[in-house]
Amino acid sequence: MTLKRRTFIIGGAAAAGVGALALGAYLTPRQHAPARVYTADGLAIRGTDPVAYFTEGRPVAGDPAITHDWADATWAFATTEARDMFAADPVAYAPQYGGFCAWAVAAKGELYSTQPENWAIVDGKLYLNFNDGVQETWNTDRPGFIEAGDERWPDIVADT
Repeated sequence: MTLKRRTFIIGGAAAAGVGALALGAYLTPRQHAPARVYTADGLAIRGTDPVAYFTEGRPVAGDPAITHDWADATWAFATTEARDMFAADPVAYAPQYGGFCAWAVAAKGELYSTQPENWAIVDGKLYLNFNDGVQETWNTDRPGFIEAGDERWPDIVADT
């Protein structure tokens, strides 16, 4: 009986481990924290509230007293409600490519800074860009740049 019970326990643990590995293989990059996050003055998105892009439809300055640490970065929020929304599901609100310039990741495979005013939400995901000119270029083929950026991002962060 002890041998069967031990076998059952070991077999169950192995099956659980295999299941966890299989689940990890199906998770998309959006479901994980970015390997790197662009920060300026110690704050992600230059202190802009990432939730506001979704709820206000515009960049809103975060309050330095209302923050949340995630993905090795400090994120600022305009309200405690926004902070709590982010804390509950950060990948839903954090910008793609760690907040680095979406066009530079896609077109050049490089990490450029961003300005909070140069943004877009595409298919429920936030993308930031370097400046107005880059944003204009990125807008000419958002799907193509996103596809290229999604392909390049893992190699970019692996090299840094």
